[in-house]
Formats: sequence, C-alpha cells, structure tokens
Amino acid sequence: MFTYYLELALRSFKRNKALTALMVLAIALGIGASMTTLTVLHVLSGDPLPGKSQTLFVPQLDPQNMENYRAGGEPPDQVTWIDGMNLLRSKRADHQVLMTAGTVAVQPSQSNLDPFYVDARYTTADFFGMFDVPLLFGHGWSAIDDDNKARVAVITRSLNDKLFGGKDSTGQMLQLGDSGLRIVGVLDRWRPNPHFYDLATGSYAESEDVFVPLTTARDLKLGRNGSMDCWGGHTEDHLETAPCTWLQLWVQLDSSDKAATYKQYLKHYSQEQMTLGRFVRPSNVRLRDLMGWLDYQSVVPSDVQLQTWLAFGFLLVCLVNTVGLMLAKFMRRAGELGVRRALGASKRSLFAQLLVESAVIGLGGGIGGLVLAFFGLWEVRQRPSSYATLAHLDMSMLLTTFLLALGASIVAGLLPAWRACQITPALQLKSN
Repeated sequence: MFTYYLELALRSFKRNKALTALMVLAIALGIGASMTTLTVLHVLSGDPLPGKSQTLFVPQLDPQNMENYRAGGEPPDQVTWIDGMNLLRSKRADHQVLMTAGTVAVQPSQSNLDPFYVDARYTTADFFGMFDVPLLFGHGWSAIDDDNKARVAVITRSLNDKLFGGKDSTGQMLQLGDSGLRIVGVLDRWRPNPHFYDLATGSYAESEDVFVPLTTARDLKLGRNGSMDCWGGHTEDHLETAPCTWLQLWVQLDSSDKAATYKQYLKHYSQEQMTLGRFVRPSNVRLRDLMGWLDYQSVVPSDVQLQTWLAFGFLLVCLVNTVGLMLAKFMRRAGELGVRRALGASKRSLFAQLLVESAVIGLGGGIGGLVLAFFGLWEVRQRPSSYATLAHLDMSMLLTTFLLALGASIVAGLLPAWRACQITPALQLKSN
C-alpha cells in the first residue's frame, strides 16, 4: 500500500510543481538554519571525555584574605602552590593532576628552521592516563620523574612532524631555550572539546605542543602564562610561597562514595589550614565533576544558544507557511479525494496517503536543508572564533537532519490531511 501511496504522491507533485517546490524550499530553509545552529551547539556542549567525565572533579578551596569577602561566594577556580602540592601529595584521590600553562621557545637542530614559540603544559605524571591522552610513540613520565625534576618532555604529533619528519623521536633531545629535555613520548592527534582542563587559556583552544613536568618547568624557570590571582599586595615573584592562585587541580574519583569522602577531606583540610593561620575565611569548598564544571563556567557562548532558539523560531515560521501551502494543495484535490471515498476508500487510508505525501515533501526538504546546513557550517568555519574550526556535521547530526525534516513535514501535514478527509463525497461527485 505504501508503494501505491508513494506513486500517488509523485503524480501529485508533477501536477503542482510550483507549489511542491515552495513547500520543499520552506522546509529546507527552516531545516538548514536550525541544523546549522544546532550542530554548532552540539559540538560546543559535548562531553570531552564520554564515559569518564563523571569521575573527574575540580576541587576548590578559599585561601584568600577577608578583603571583598562575601558569605556563600564561590571559592577561586585555581589553587595556590602550597595547597596544590599538599593535596597532590596526600594521594586521597585515585589519580590527581596539578598543572599550569606556559610558552616555550623551541630551538630546532635543523639549520633550515628558525627558533619559534609554542604553547606548553607544565603538569604532573597522571595527566596522560587520567585524561585518556593517546600516545603515538613512547609514554608519559612517572611520578619519580616529577620528584626528581627530570629533564623530560612529551610533544605533539604536529611538532614531531615539524622537527623530526614524523619519525619516532623518543630518546631525542628537545632544546627549549637554553635547556635540553629528552623526549619520552609523542602524542597522537588529540584536541579535547572543549579545552576543559584549563578554560583560562581558551574554552576551545587547541592542545599545547609541549608537555613538561611541573617541577622541571619551575626549576628551569620556563615561561609561564595563564590566569593568576594574588592578594595582600603580593606578586608572582615567588609563586611557590606567594598567596596566589594559579594552578589547576583535577582529581579522579571512581565512585560516588569516594567523591563524598574526598569532599569531606577538603573540608577537614580547609579547617586545618585555618588552625595553622593560613586560611582566614570560613571553610568554603566545592567539588564539581567535569560536566558540572563546564556548566558552572558557562562554556557554551550565550550568542550560540540565542541563535539556536532564533533558528528554531524561523523553522516554526516555515512550518506554518508549509501548513498553509499543504492545505491549499490538498483542498484543490477535493474532487479526486471525493471519488476515492465514493469508491470505498476509508478516511484512514486517505489520511495515510496524504501523510505519505507530506513525508516525501519532508524528505526533499531534508536533502535541501542538509545542503544549506553544509553551506552554513562552512560559513561558520570562516569566522575568527576559537570554536569555528570545530563546526562539522557528524553522523548523529546528519541523521537528526532527516528525522527533523520528516517529523516537521508530517506534523505540518496533519491538519491539512485531516481537513481534506472531512470532504463529503456526495458533494464532490455532484459538483463534478
């Protein structure tokens, strides 16, 4: 029966080409606009570590003085060196990472390459395993390397291609300014989206090119950047002792019980530091998981969310127009439908026939909308925004495009199909 209804729909399209084209165009415009913005929102609000994000947490403490104190306010996003090291060495979590951002000058050994600067990440050993970082060659360093301030480094695949032609460079020396570090690992392609572990360097920034043990970076006085907040008139001259928050701390807690226990530990630690005189504010701790952290930081730009709502509003307008066009189209076929009723066709079969026709129109609109969405995403990628290069249509959004087009067209066809089925056959036969 479906094949018969499909054949009737194609015949109807041939008789009313202009009207059919208008309906397909209306749906295509609405689908194209909504799927462009929805794809961008989907890309920006995704889970950077599916299956593991619920076990990763950001501990927050409040070591600041009483200046600008507000009861119930949020503690700093980052931690001081003293607190970071205390929490790191306590080993109360399954894994923990303490880190900050930097910039280093690479001195290539090749004569045809000039020195250049790259972004760096100064971190501790658990970084690679905790964040599921893929390695092309070699491995990360160990906690012993952290303690010994080992002169080791991990580089990205792109930097390895530039310096060593893509060959396994483990064991080779990487010259950073006046210091030589032995390469122990090379990352495979890796760009978490968003750049969750350090949002201060850019919510959708690319991965750093060089990874160095945090203690080594401090020992070699490698260039540091990123956000920092000091109080009490102190500056960043002696960051290991200064009252400044500048380090990102992440912990892995593999169960909800462990998360509850760790939060209780944070409260005890804060109270202990108050007793020692380091903390003066009342105990104020937070422990958000990865997705909760992204939500707290409002990572998804508000303009993208607004554009998505506006695009779906435009889709609604397109559907309203499609309803009017379908109603006009179906009512013009009152005679044909009346004859089918007189020959024994039920209202249900007529209703199904017209919905199949609506679905075919939706399929055509989906194809057109997909083309427009590809063009819209290409336009997004031309923008200077940090997230622009991420705007691509994946398989799930491709399927969503067609499902949305089919669903929208069928919904738009419900009223016109129902109205057309109410035609009295006798009146139509008499008029003919």
